[in-house]
Amino acid sequence: HVQLVESGGGSVQVGGSLRVSCEVSGYTADKPYCMGWFRQAPGEEREGVAAIDVHGNTLYGDAVKGRFTISRDDVKNILFLQMDSLNPEDTAMYICARGRNQFSDFAKWSEFGVWGQGTQVTVSP
Repeated sequence: HVQLVESGGGSVQVGGSLRVSCEVSGYTADKPYCMGWFRQAPGEEREGVAAIDVHGNTLYGDAVKGRFTISRDDVKNILFLQMDSLNPEDTAMYICARGRNQFSDFAKWSEFGVWGQGTQVTVSP
């Protein structure tokens, strides 16, 4: 049974940086999946932030391009999201996600179907 556990959220001022992590268990590195980060602010729909495939190819939502970097360590089974130049619009619950299966297309947000509980990121003016 796969589990995704996020950590590293917190409060930061405008322009600051934060790195969130997602530890994955119940999943072996010899059967990798595409992974991603989503976020959801109160009253808003869940939004795709970044995704990475099994080869390390990445893509980003328009709102975070050039500021956020997704990476993965398949030996330690950890997914990262480095967030720089944060602004108040980035305030949200950041949620780790895994592809529904090993053939999921990381370029389609709808292909992600396994979710963590999330970690809160708050950016203050």
